[in-house]
Amino acid sequence: MPRPISATLSLSALSQNLNVIRGFAPNSKVWSVVKANGYGHGISRIWKSLSATEGFALLDFNEAILLRESGWQGPILLLEGFFSPADLITIDHYRLTTSVHSDWQIQALAQANLSQPVKVYLKVNSGMNRLGFAPARVSDVWHQLRELKQVGEITLMSHFATADSVEGVDAQMVAVNLAGQNISGPRCLANSAATLWHPSTHYDWIRPGIILYGASPSGQWQDIAQTGLQPVMTLKSELIAVQAVHAGDRVGYGGRYRAGQPQRVGVVACGYADGYPRHAPSGTPVWVDGVRTKTVGTVSMDMLAVDLTPCPQAQIGAPVELWGSNLPVDDVATAAGTLGYELLSALAPRVPVITVG
Repeated sequence: MPRPISATLSLSALSQNLNVIRGFAPNSKVWSVVKANGYGHGISRIWKSLSATEGFALLDFNEAILLRESGWQGPILLLEGFFSPADLITIDHYRLTTSVHSDWQIQALAQANLSQPVKVYLKVNSGMNRLGFAPARVSDVWHQLRELKQVGEITLMSHFATADSVEGVDAQMVAVNLAGQNISGPRCLANSAATLWHPSTHYDWIRPGIILYGASPSGQWQDIAQTGLQPVMTLKSELIAVQAVHAGDRVGYGGRYRAGQPQRVGVVACGYADGYPRHAPSGTPVWVDGVRTKTVGTVSMDMLAVDLTPCPQAQIGAPVELWGSNLPVDDVATAAGTLGYELLSALAPRVPVITVG
C-alpha cells in the first residue's frame, strides 16, 4: 500500500476561477501566469483547463517549450525576458513574447538574426525597483525598440508592489502614466491583487497568478472568500498512529511542545519533505476527520503531529487535510508566517498528484 499522502487538483475549479477573473476585468485579455510549474500544480496537468485564456505567462524557457510541444499555439510571455543573447534563437523558434528590461537586451535584439519580428513587453520600473527602465527613460527606449526590424508590437508593462495593501497602486500609476504619456499602444499592468481590487489598472491585458489557483494575493482568505474563487489543490493524508500522552510529556524533535494535560496526539503522514512548512509552529490549523484542529510540536521530514482533543473519534486511518477545500491554504500559511504562494509552489515531487474534473 502506498504512503497515504496525495494532492488532488480540481480542474473544474481552475476553469471556474478563470471565468471569475474575467468577470472582474471583462474588457481585458488574460495572461494566465503558470510560472514555477503552475505554482506547484504542474503545467502539463493544468494548461488544458486554462486553454480559454488568451495567453500563458511564465519565466522558464523549458516550461515555455513544454507548453508549445504539448500543443498550445497561442501567445507565451517570458516575464523576465531572456538571459543571454543566444536565447533569442529559442524565442524565435517557439514564437515567444519577451519582456525587455535592460539595455543589453536591446543591443542583443539589434544584432539578432530572426525569422520574424518578436513581440516585446517593455518593462517600466514604476517603484518596485526589481526590473525595468526608469519612467523618464521609457519614451527613448520605446523609440529605440521601434526602430529595430527585429521588434514587432511593443506593450508597456509594469508590476505593483502594494496592490494587495491599503497603500494601493496610486503612486506607481503616476509613474506608469509618466512613462507612457507620449506612447500609444497596449498596456499590461494588473497582477492578481490589481485585477481584483484596482479596476483602473486593467487596460489591455491582466496577469492573474495566485488567484487562478484559488488563494489570496493578500495572504488572507477572507479577502477573496466572497469572490467565487475556489481552491484548486487539496493536500491530504491520514493518521498513521495515535499516541496517548500524559501531562508534562513532550512531542517531537526538540520537545518544543509539552502537553498541559492528558491528550491524544495523532501522527500524520506528511512532513517538510512533502512541502509542508517545517517552520509551522504548534497551533497551525489542520483538518482531521472533518474537524478543524491544530498541529503540535516540530514538523518532521516525513511526519507531523496533531491534537486530537477536538476530534476524539479520530483513529488510525482517519482522513487529514493539510490545506484545500475545507482548510484554505492561506490560513495555514498565515500561521506559518508565510504566504500561500510558497506552500503551493513548494509541493514536493514525491507527493502523488491526482487530477479530477
